[in-house]
Amino acid sequence: QVQLVESGGGLVQTGGSLRLSCAASGRTFSTYGMGWFRQAPGKGREFVAGISWNIISTDYADSVKGRFTISRDNAKNTVYLQMNSLKPEDTAVYHCAAARSSQRMTIAATYDYWGQGTQVTVSS
Repeated sequence: QVQLVESGGGLVQTGGSLRLSCAASGRTFSTYGMGWFRQAPGKGREFVAGISWNIISTDYADSVKGRFTISRDNAKNTVYLQMNSLKPEDTAVYHCAAARSSQRMTIAATYDYWGQGTQVTVSS
C-alpha cells in the first residue's frame, strides 16, 4: 500500500511558477513509476508528466513540454513537479500517482495509487 499526499498548489499569476510536491509512504517508493495528472472543471483527467522508478525516463504532455519538469528524490520518498511560465489553461487539480510499472506512463489506468490532489489556479 502506498499513500500519496500532494502539496504546493496555490494561486499564481500568468507567467509565474509553482513547485508541487508529492510525499509517499511506504518502503517501496523507489520501485514505483510516478506521474502527475490534472483535472480541470468539467474536463477529464489529463496526463501531465511521468518519471520511471530509476529516473532514467521522463515523459511530458505536449502542452507542458519546456515549461514543467518532473523529478524525484527516492531518499525522501518524494516526487516533484516544477511548473514555470504558467498559463490560465494550467488551472486544475493536480494529482500524483504511483504505478508498479514504468511502462505506458501516460495512461491513467497504469497507476495503482492516487493522491487527493492540490489545486493550482493561474490568474490572467
